Amino acid sequence: MAALEEEFTLSLVVLSAGPEGLLGMKQSDKIDQFLVTESGRIVILYKKPLGSWSVKQGQIITCPVVCNLQTGEYIVVHDNKVLRVWNNEDVNRDKVFKATLSAEVYRILSVQGSGPLVLFKEGVVYGLEALLADPQQKIETVISHEVIKWTKFFIVFRLPVLMFITEKHVQMFNSHILTKYTLLLGQDKNSFIESFTASVDQKFISLMSLSSDGCIYETLIPIRPTDPEKNQSLVRSLLLKAVVSGNAPNGVALTALDQDHVTVLGSPLAASKECLSVWNIKFQTLQTSKELPQGTSGQLWYYGENLFMLHGKSLAVIPYNCEVSSLAGALGKLKHSQDPGTHVVPHFCKLGNTSRMWTWVPELRAVKKNFKEMKNPEVSPSKQLLSTIMKDSEKHIEVEVWKFLALKQTPDFHTVIGDTVTGLLERCKAERSFYPRNCLMQLIQTHVLSYSLCPDLMEIALKKKDVQVLQLCLQQFPDIPESVTCACLKIFLSIGDDSLQETDVSMESVFDYSNSVHDEKMEEQTEILQNGFSPEEDKCSNCDQELNKKPQDKTKETTSCPVIPKGAALLNAILHSAYSETFLLPHLKNIPAQHTTLFLKYLYFLYLKCSKNATMTLPGINQIMDWICLLLDANFTVIVMMPEAKRLLINLYKLVKSQISVYSELNKIEVSFQELQKLNQEKNNRGLYSIKVLELF
Repeated sequence: MAALEEEFTLSLVVLSAGPEGLLGMKQSDKIDQFLVTESGRIVILYKKPLGSWSVKQGQIITCPVVCNLQTGEYIVVHDNKVLRVWNNEDVNRDKVFKATLSAEVYRILSVQGSGPLVLFKEGVVYGLEALLADPQQKIETVISHEVIKWTKFFIVFRLPVLMFITEKHVQMFNSHILTKYTLLLGQDKNSFIESFTASVDQKFISLMSLSSDGCIYETLIPIRPTDPEKNQSLVRSLLLKAVVSGNAPNGVALTALDQDHVTVLGSPLAASKECLSVWNIKFQTLQTSKELPQGTSGQLWYYGENLFMLHGKSLAVIPYNCEVSSLAGALGKLKHSQDPGTHVVPHFCKLGNTSRMWTWVPELRAVKKNFKEMKNPEVSPSKQLLSTIMKDSEKHIEVEVWKFLALKQTPDFHTVIGDTVTGLLERCKAERSFYPRNCLMQLIQTHVLSYSLCPDLMEIALKKKDVQVLQLCLQQFPDIPESVTCACLKIFLSIGDDSLQETDVSMESVFDYSNSVHDEKMEEQTEILQNGFSPEEDKCSNCDQELNKKPQDKTKETTSCPVIPKGAALLNAILHSAYSETFLLPHLKNIPAQHTTLFLKYLYFLYLKCSKNATMTLPGINQIMDWICLLLDANFTVIVMMPEAKRLLINLYKLVKSQISVYSELNKIEVSFQELQKLNQEKNNRGLYSIKVLELF
């Protein structure tokens, strides 16, 4: 359970925030002192206001002031290129250290355990000491035509990690290695990212973003990239849906408090006033919220266990506490108890009526103490994954599966994948509402599974009519029984176009259908051209008579694709699957006649496409002809009685007849080449003789 304590004002001094709020707020070298940079010329050091510094008239601070946590000095950049360094003893600001750089600075970043880093707008990172050794050194350009939107400085395994984000890319500077990622925002092109935050665990950086659609998304970035020189892609996954509205007057802000809690500053969907809300991302529940009637600048900072923001014109502080995440706590049903001898001390003490002094007091919580004592020893990722799938939510399982698959494969990788799928399917059978489609699709794409290893997977997908999973199984599994293949075919042919349009299926096997309507007409097509051959002597006179009976002025039918592209992608998955004619034929007889006719029309359409495009191999003409013959063998007596199938059968008859003619002519050509080869050999053998020497002794 999370809670927000009573708000108080850190300073009654009115801050001159610009249209975009304050320029920045950073922690000093003391845990109870903070540096606030106004959007202009002034820097204020807060405990209660301890001092302020300003630049000259006409100069503008362009980078928030930071404190060098190793030396206690303050660093600021004004007018984009002028860097100044001073300390508390410096009275005359004109005499402090000054350096003019050769390029514009975006941010100076400082964190405990590392020296300050300077990030230039060109995307280059320098250590402060190395930069000041030669301030006018040439700065290379890493990013062009892009603007840095957000940056974060971490210490991971005692090494500095700097991350910065542009409009399309995420770049991470780690141990003198710059890794570039492309951030994929999904299909919604109208939404844009309004705020970022990030947290770190032992293996991943969790990058969370608050989009303009009011949803929070998460992207997992490995701390140790596998191929730093390669531009890799990052995919966002939905974390929380509709937490704020998109009409906040001053924008919204997102901050990660710990691995299970985030806080959001903005207007909720049901209210117009701005609120500060705390959400549990593990169980996707709202923990607490607090209205801010005087409005904010849309900016939020946190240090220690305190949130900072501009409320009205004053700098406000809201202490918070987040207990260990549990289902009971997320639902507000956790029983609070205190051990004897432990007590909670307030964070701040009020001194006087008009001024408030900020004092840091360490706090001891029974929940944290008990949690540390009960903390289990580290378990292997595989065991952790297997325990997760039995009890956690689908979203949390999806994240854990993604993390496991991102790790280096271990000798038991195949076994763990099989056990994971088995566990998920057992839970699907026990809980009807549980169906982790995304997890199952990730596991199928590992190329480890097969039908014989997890037969329940396709059985459950068939019951739920999940064509996306079925298509993936048909593409990945080499040992699917013919009965299951026919069951998939029935579903693919029976699903409506409207519902299929809303389904996300792989379209790799579908060629361009934009020109699917051909210029040639079916009435005028009296023979089928194959490999440029047109047999004039072999014609079906009865078929021609049937075709010629149609009125000439009637609107002529064109050979258009009988299914939508997504339906074609599903049928292509059937065509590519392995089968045995002996076992497939009995199951094809159970397909309804209307569906069989539709499938034959699609196969005929593919045949015409293959005739036009000899390089098309998805699917090939041999597969098309084999399936046409199988369908006709299984259902001919039914289809021949359907009036609407008469024209189709005539065209298929001519199609098969043309194939026979083509192969007949090819056989004649083959015999001719064989005779020529024999003649050539006889010609070359004339006048030749050989001498053999036999040694008898």
